[in-house]
Amino acid sequence: MATQTGDLVEPPDTERHYGEGMEQFHHPRSVCAGRREGSAPTPRRRRLLDGLSGRVLEIGAGDGVKLICYPSSVEEIALVEPDPFLRAAAGGVAGSIAVPVQILAGDLGSLPVADASCDAVVCSLVLCCARRLQETLREVRRVLAPGGELRFYEHQRSANPVVALAESLVTPVWSRAAGGCHPARDILAGLRQAGFVVESVDRFAFRHFDHVLGVARPA
Repeated sequence: MATQTGDLVEPPDTERHYGEGMEQFHHPRSVCAGRREGSAPTPRRRRLLDGLSGRVLEIGAGDGVKLICYPSSVEEIALVEPDPFLRAAAGGVAGSIAVPVQILAGDLGSLPVADASCDAVVCSLVLCCARRLQETLREVRRVLAPGGELRFYEHQRSANPVVALAESLVTPVWSRAAGGCHPARDILAGLRQAGFVVESVDRFAFRHFDHVLGVARPA
């Protein structure tokens, strides 16, 4: 819970209050099972990060607890987040892990990261919120080093035409209530349109919405 002193709003003590962490504030999903010393990444967060190494960029801070889930093979984490409150919350966690973390102000359409500087980019429940998906994916391609990969865990438009129509109809209201989320967005088609090859993907339902978790690389 945030604390307020005068006009200053302090970020939550994420390590104390959110032991299980969350992917994003607008899409609350646990990133850890258990609390504190006994916690471990959830199976999906583990799969999202398994085998990563070098310099990794993740878009979206959540409450910052996701930072403790990275494998030791990662040499540096760059975290891009537009919200100063969430950057501060993530900063409280970043100081407690051994891997160097760089927390950057920026948005999905203009990542403050140099060309070809990242071995991997992680997008978890953020591509559904991008105002211009193709613009965001062009930025992801720009910052990926040759041979780099995109790890994604995202909403996916339903394969059922009736459900997909319902998702489209509720999007205007849902988007306002869920941080700009577009549940009817076809993320897999968007990746291919942006010139990515989807190397592996697992499709599953969560709270009645289709999701995808996988790996893609620039063609």
